[in-house]
Amino acid sequence: MANLFRHLPSVDAALAALLEDRELMALPRPLLKDLVNGYFEALREDIRDERIADPAGLKLDVLLPGLRAAVRSGARPHFRRVLNATGVVIHTNLGRSVLAPQAMDAVRDACAHYSNLEFSLESGERGSRYSHVEPLLCRLTGAEAALVVNNNAAAVMLVLDTMAKGREVIVSRGQLVEIGGSFRIPEVMEKSGAVLREVGATNRTHLRDYEDAITGDTGALMKVHCSNFRIIGFTKEVSASELAALGQKHGLPVIEDLGSGSLVDFGGGALDEPTVQQVVAAGLDVVSFSGDKVLGGPQAGIIVGKKLWIDKIRKNPMNRALRIDKMTLAALEATLRLYLDPLTASRTVPTLKMITATPDELKVRARRLRNRLGKDLGAAAELALLPGSSRVGGGSFPERDLPTTLVALTPSGGMTADELKARLLNLALPLVGRIEDDRFCLDPRTLDDKEFPLVSAALLQALNAE
Repeated sequence: MANLFRHLPSVDAALAALLEDRELMALPRPLLKDLVNGYFEALREDIRDERIADPAGLKLDVLLPGLRAAVRSGARPHFRRVLNATGVVIHTNLGRSVLAPQAMDAVRDACAHYSNLEFSLESGERGSRYSHVEPLLCRLTGAEAALVVNNNAAAVMLVLDTMAKGREVIVSRGQLVEIGGSFRIPEVMEKSGAVLREVGATNRTHLRDYEDAITGDTGALMKVHCSNFRIIGFTKEVSASELAALGQKHGLPVIEDLGSGSLVDFGGGALDEPTVQQVVAAGLDVVSFSGDKVLGGPQAGIIVGKKLWIDKIRKNPMNRALRIDKMTLAALEATLRLYLDPLTASRTVPTLKMITATPDELKVRARRLRNRLGKDLGAAAELALLPGSSRVGGGSFPERDLPTTLVALTPSGGMTADELKARLLNLALPLVGRIEDDRFCLDPRTLDDKEFPLVSAALLQALNAE
């Protein structure tokens, strides 16, 4: 064993050999050295466990291909691009909404140069970062004023802290939702300093339940849109307009957490959800929603409503801790500008385009993908087209399936769908799909046509990998 250890190349020799590769030459030297040391430590472990017994296998020229591959793998960014073939459009684990090209260009421009982030080009003096998007939000939603923070949970907390800190907020028991990451409305409310007052039953809440709960300690009435679950059957919910009228009657502000707010009316049916415009028009004082869900923009919590309340929320010291940065602002403004023409938005905002793709369009695209894979993969896999369902995701339109056509792949040679899935996740550009009936399935809804060659290359590499 000691003799085998002596046959290991020196780290300096390995580094010198690796630095002949131009791609590896660009890596920071400390990172490269750490990766080489890690590889050699693994070899030492193999020697100790007697998995390596021949000194000839420890020559540098023999080790170099494996060492080079290990260094390249270890040098990959931990946070990187993946191919989404799951059919879940707003996939929270995969980064939620994909930005429109105009939004990506705006972000690059904001990062590469100085900007008028908080500088008024009209007066030549300090300005407000919110001025870049507030007029657009007011025009698109019909609200008097608007503000943006870093996500919708932050928006809810800021609104409650401003409008009802230390006072009761009346909420229907059936609307005490839990959002992603185990964040619950009652907990967000507690952190804001507001006091939760539950009314009604889980499945039915009446207007009188709210009115009976109003006391001198009441600070606001709140409605939480159940955007990530459904209660069906014997149900009753108070409408936004009814709650607004009750608030006006008692001189109380009315808030709605709309969750995945949409600026587009999808025309009812399976995608029947209230738009932000409809909720604002119902007379609510403040409405909040996400920027990176159905809107298809960057992560943001958008707050719109009556100027009296938005001005107070803007002045809350907590607002500074929750404010958005220049990249978010640039992406949001570019996305909102697309919504000035709904037809343009539907064609250019990827989230909208994917959600509204028709079954016939998806069937054609699935055939195109299958044909491409059949040509490239040959006998490495058996391919079939299957009817299937996509999801909007991101806590939006729960339990509402979108019809699609799946490309189902069965590997040849005894490889299972689970083994193929694992190999695909280990690639430099991972491919994420789903398994149904022991077949690895690809949903074209969440793949761009330009990604089809990348999908084919990933599958070819995974199917043929040793």
